[in-house]
Amino acid sequence: MSIKEVFHRFKQERIAFISFIFLVMLSVVAIFAPFIVPYDPNQQDLVNVLANPSLSHWLGTDNLGKDIFSQVMMGTRTAIQASIFAILIPLFIGVPLGIMAGYIGGLVDDIFMRIIDAIMAIPGILLALGITAALGISLWNAMIAIGIVSIPQFARLARGQTLQIRTEPYVEAAKISGAGPLWTMYKHIIPNILPPILVQASVNISFAVLTETSLSFLGMGAQSPQISWGSMIEQAYSLINLNPWLIVYPGIATALTVMAGNFVGDGLRVAIDPKLKG
Repeated sequence: MSIKEVFHRFKQERIAFISFIFLVMLSVVAIFAPFIVPYDPNQQDLVNVLANPSLSHWLGTDNLGKDIFSQVMMGTRTAIQASIFAILIPLFIGVPLGIMAGYIGGLVDDIFMRIIDAIMAIPGILLALGITAALGISLWNAMIAIGIVSIPQFARLARGQTLQIRTEPYVEAAKISGAGPLWTMYKHIIPNILPPILVQASVNISFAVLTETSLSFLGMGAQSPQISWGSMIEQAYSLINLNPWLIVYPGIATALTVMAGNFVGDGLRVAIDPKLKG
């Protein structure tokens, strides 16, 4: 199945395609946020504390007079960065490990799966908290933790797909012709397991954004002056009775991004395998 055909089917999934456009726009905002925000997100304006939405401050201000709209826009950088870490780290670590375990099989595969099962038995957020605490409290360490937590899912998926493909005639033919294990995995296995890996990567965007927001809310992620939707929610929590909208704005941004990642993943599944539609 060609990439063009997959993209054509993906465009027919309207919600998924709109979600994809939303994520692309979010990425553009993340890249250019420092240049397009109307105010410095950390600039205090004590004259306009807890101001209501207006032409000057589209989403109002917080208890220190900081512009909420600027903070939400800058928070997209943290969300996109967390998503990148949650995709690249498992892609370069988890996928190769899963392919090797599935291709070699035997005792290596058994030991690998026992380790993966043990890691996956721990809830992702708890594991991310533990890794962040061990590495040190910072936004970058939180992002690394999110990437590490995502490794077992990618590794298990890659291993399962490899187990199915390694018995295919073209793989057996490559072995008979004298191709080495690394060449066989690179030439025949990786290209054929790529579609489900891409689906998992898109779904992992949701996990990354939600986990990063949770870690920042708990004080284990973004630290001032860094901006994160989670830290915005944490700071606004004590003011929920005075101005509940301070929580609503970053909450909506988080929810929309998480849903968009899930919709894109579902759309890719259908585009790659139309039998899954409905």
